[in-house]
Amino acid sequence: MKYFNDLADLNSDEILGLLELANSLDRHPEPKALNGKVLALLFFNPSLRTLTSFQAAMTRLGGGTFVVSPEMSIHGLETKMGIVMDGNAAEHIREAVPVIASYADAIGIRAFAEKKDLETDLQDVNYNNLIDLIDKPFINMESAINHPCQNLADWKTLDDFKIPAKNGKFVLSWAYHPNALPLAVPASTLHMASMRGMNVTVLRPEGFELPAKVMKKAKNAAVLSGGTITETSDRYEAMQDADVIYAKSWISARHYNDKQMESEARENLVDWRVKDSWFDNALPSCRFMHCLPVRRGVVVDDSVLDGLKSIVIHQARNRMLAQMAVLYQIMK
Repeated sequence: MKYFNDLADLNSDEILGLLELANSLDRHPEPKALNGKVLALLFFNPSLRTLTSFQAAMTRLGGGTFVVSPEMSIHGLETKMGIVMDGNAAEHIREAVPVIASYADAIGIRAFAEKKDLETDLQDVNYNNLIDLIDKPFINMESAINHPCQNLADWKTLDDFKIPAKNGKFVLSWAYHPNALPLAVPASTLHMASMRGMNVTVLRPEGFELPAKVMKKAKNAAVLSGGTITETSDRYEAMQDADVIYAKSWISARHYNDKQMESEARENLVDWRVKDSWFDNALPSCRFMHCLPVRRGVVVDDSVLDGLKSIVIHQARNRMLAQMAVLYQIMK
């Protein structure tokens, strides 16, 4: 395995192999597996779980990491292509990224969506410009439209809690947030659940439909796996016999480059907060998932997040284990 960029690049057997390896490394640690290996972590956006879980994963496997982000650079990094560098930034990513990669055996890159042009972000233009600059194995630590590390950890979490793949009902629900958040997690989570073979319901208010390109990719995966995808704004219908609800906020694709219209579209949707009552129509065993960070009292009530249905901490720990398997495969 030379890179980890998108679950769609792998077949089901390869994914199951990574999950088996993650479980094996958890049960039977290999603290010298990556002795002497170095992982570069390049963050163009903030991180807590991604940063610390990768550092912990490499340490547990005997390797080392170093972290770079533009605000850490004493020169300042320019990220725009074809620009005349007569401003504050003294160094361009076209030099900086290859240099960083040259110090490591593999590199992880995080580069969020700019949320200015929908098609640019759907094509992951900025992230692809970065990986084009390196000749080392690379890992997508979240781009404009993808978050495969989160997806692999979530698949493992579903397995850990014995949530059925075939005929299991997975509700991906939009939730209120004061800010317009990127599409990466909802888009790639939808694909993950579809690839796993689940019956997926996208629960969202009018105006917050996921882009057609995202839906098409997931539907193609569902056809191959035997899963299904439906959409609704009816919470009662969506939660009927649900095995899991995965809450996430996301930007309106209708108003992608219009902040005022986007803000107006969400301002009357504060009731889209996951509450205990949402589970009234679900299976008694229904679980609550969220990738974190999550705003208490905004996205979800404390009683849900702190209750027995919530598996978000287990989900977060699985980030480390899933990434250990990826690093092992790429760098061993």
